[in-house]
Amino acid sequence: MDVIRLLGIRDTSLSVDEVLAAVGDHAAGGTTIFVGSVREQDHGKPVTRLSYSAHPSAADELRRVAEKVAADFPVTALAAVHRVGDLELGDIAVIVAVACPHRDEAFRASRRLIDDLKAEVPIWKHQVFADGSSEWVGACE
Repeated sequence: MDVIRLLGIRDTSLSVDEVLAAVGDHAAGGTTIFVGSVREQDHGKPVTRLSYSAHPSAADELRRVAEKVAADFPVTALAAVHRVGDLELGDIAVIVAVACPHRDEAFRASRRLIDDLKAEVPIWKHQVFADGSSEWVGACE
């Protein structure tokens, strides 16, 4: 069975329950889940809205990142979903979950998964601040 149980880039709400269910595995002694949500401030400035955009290659890049994490750690199950489109404050933007035989492995693999996803998968955030200014995050990094 493939350890990569769920991957997706979606324009609909994300479900922690769905992701957690996807990584349920009796071989795992440790399961971690990370949930990233839209916060009300960035750089000390109030955020009024934001939107995520993805390059057409984003799903393939997400799979590549997930496969690398699964190859580098003793993963028994892995899932990652990212939202695109317009999001409101408090909305879930990304969820990753990893199950491994032991907790330390699960924590390390989960950290690598979210860090590599943010660094390597071409998904960009456009956030608008209360003062009318805006910025793109990830587009030129």
